Amino acid sequence: MATPKLISPISKQGVQKLRVAAYCRVSSSSADQLNSYARQIETYTKLINANENWVLVDIFADEGISGTSRKHRDRFNEMIADAKVGLIDMIICKNVSRFARNVTDCIGIVRDLAALKNPVGVFFESEC
Repeated sequence: MATPKLISPISKQGVQKLRVAAYCRVSSSSADQLNSYARQIETYTKLINANENWVLVDIFADEGISGTSRKHRDRFNEMIADAKVGLIDMIICKNVSRFARNVTDCIGIVRDLAALKNPVGVFFESEC
């Protein structure tokens, strides 16, 4: 006869929170763009902090920088470096064009992050 085995329920303390970062960018310093920039930062800070299964790593933001190249996007490059060393589990961005204007760069970066030992997901809010 089989001996019954007690299986303990998983406690919330045993669940590891997802380390989430957001990337925000505007390409100019016009008033409209600066309002959008501030809204992006505020929205993602609130969104990440409101999810009990997530912990906010950082809001990485580049103001007045074109997304066609990574050359002057210091915060973007910092975020990707942090992701590659395992500090970030998921990146949230408003849309693909905020993340990168160059489609080849975008696909390459997303693939690189997905191929890591501990894959990093990239979620584009408006592409859902």
